[in-house]
Amino acid sequence: MKYAYIILLIFLFSSCKIDNPKVELQDIEKSEEALPLPKDSVQANEKDIKDLGKSLSIEFKQKELIEKKDQRSAYQKLIIDKRYVEEHKDYKINFKYPLLNESLKRTHVNFNNFITNYYVNIKTTISEIKINKMLCDSVTAANFREERFIDYKIYVVNDQLVSVLFYKENFYSGAMHPSYSFDAFNFDLNRGVFMNFEDFFNQGSEEEVLNILNRKITSNIQDSNMYYDCWEVSSSDFFASKNNFVINDDVVEFYFDDCVMCPSHTGSYSIELPLVELLSVLKKSNSNPLVFNVKSDRN
Repeated sequence: MKYAYIILLIFLFSSCKIDNPKVELQDIEKSEEALPLPKDSVQANEKDIKDLGKSLSIEFKQKELIEKKDQRSAYQKLIIDKRYVEEHKDYKINFKYPLLNESLKRTHVNFNNFITNYYVNIKTTISEIKINKMLCDSVTAANFREERFIDYKIYVVNDQLVSVLFYKENFYSGAMHPSYSFDAFNFDLNRGVFMNFEDFFNQGSEEEVLNILNRKITSNIQDSNMYYDCWEVSSSDFFASKNNFVINDDVVEFYFDDCVMCPSHTGSYSIELPLVELLSVLKKSNSNPLVFNVKSDRN
């Protein structure tokens, strides 16, 4: 009986020793669940979500530009699609550009010479890349493989005018996405010359055109969430890029580089202005193909 009593005491004592740790473990688990996440961790998660959202917006914005329809397929006899690709350990060049069929009109050579000798100048591009490599003192940047990419959109407004938009992808070391810059050219097919702002719009009408453009931007900001971080174009930025427009049917479309009108993650690269909204500033001349287009539309 004495031994049975001792065994019973040992059993009870060992049961108590086992149960207590279980209680303590549960308390620890509950206390851990109740602890809030560190502030730095919460802020990091919010930043990651915002960065992901911006990254997706940039991809969508660039995809929208790349997939935008032009008229090259409808004018295959007039437009010759050209491409130059060069792979190098330090750089990659990928240029797409149009030429005009010189057999249709002799003055098309003026367009072709400008594009090949000035705008899409392969030798100059390679020289610029090599100079940049030599001037850069950053080991990371020096080892970064530079990429130069040019593509285009082309519109044949009527028998008189060809309108070309070149867009460039600019890759920088450490950046997740390229930035975009633009150059637009309007070529008179009849006279064989390039046209600028003053050929389409009244002399000294830049401020009035800018006001029309900024009213359109403000309207887009108010009507569309896509433009939530955009802003009006400054006078200096507009004067610097006033020739950066293409004409497509009854619309004049001004293009701006990244961060001139909108940040890279929202908005658009361009603003469309219908010709009917530009009647007060259009140059009244037979050499202005836009006047012909307005008359046609109003008829």
